[in-house]
Amino acid sequence: MPRPKPTPRRRGAPPAPPSPRPRARRRRPGQRALQEIRRYQSSTRLLLHPGPFARLVREICLLFTRGVDYRWQRMALLALQEAAEAFMVRMMEDAYLCSLHARRVTLFPKDLQLARRLRGAEGGGI
Repeated sequence: MPRPKPTPRRRGAPPAPPSPRPRARRRRPGQRALQEIRRYQSSTRLLLHPGPFARLVREICLLFTRGVDYRWQRMALLALQEAAEAFMVRMMEDAYLCSLHARRVTLFPKDLQLARRLRGAEGGGI
């Protein structure tokens, strides 16, 4: 079967119309993650949404009080959330140090387990 001949390109033909949306900028691997890290480190706002956190606190409170529904002040929930987020951030920092010690940059669950174990029985308060 004979090959089809390529159609010659006309010199006076207008260029193809531009695409409706410009292409997304190609970033190097890890650049977006570093950008997010810088953004979160420079802000002072809480990372968790207050509504779901309050529901979680109330649910845990129901488990420990045998069904007695206690009321929570907004400032008490806010203080508890501040402490919980500070604890989690510190735990992640320690776990990441464990992963760096193992010559890895990926955080594994075993790094979190090691960080918890090194902190001791109480979990090492803030």
